[in-house]
Amino acid sequence: MNYSRQREIILETLKENVVHPTAEYLYGILQEKAPNISLATLYRNLNQLAENGIIKKIDGLEAPSHFDHNTHEHFHFICDKCKRVFDVSINIAPDVVQRTKNETGFDVKGYDITLHGICNECKSI
Repeated sequence: MNYSRQREIILETLKENVVHPTAEYLYGILQEKAPNISLATLYRNLNQLAENGIIKKIDGLEAPSHFDHNTHEHFHFICDKCKRVFDVSINIAPDVVQRTKNETGFDVKGYDITLHGICNECKSI
């Protein structure tokens, strides 16, 4: 993937936002930082960054996708009420990966686990 200043600005903006933003949310922020970046350019770059493993594209909601600059192996929890995405750093994956290898013979290269439910804030409402 070739370098582009627009892609660099998009990645920097994503890293500054730990809320697992949608493209539309990022676009709102980028309008102040780099108004010349169109929504189509943003989507194209986010998809290229995700395809190249530089960011994670989080699907699991009806729409739209959320994006995460943290590519280290971790889970996500999506609140079914407020639709926010949270990082979950629970270390059960090595067991799941090893059991998958043992039981299927698959060579697991990575994983993407998304949990769904109601977050603490929404439970208290």
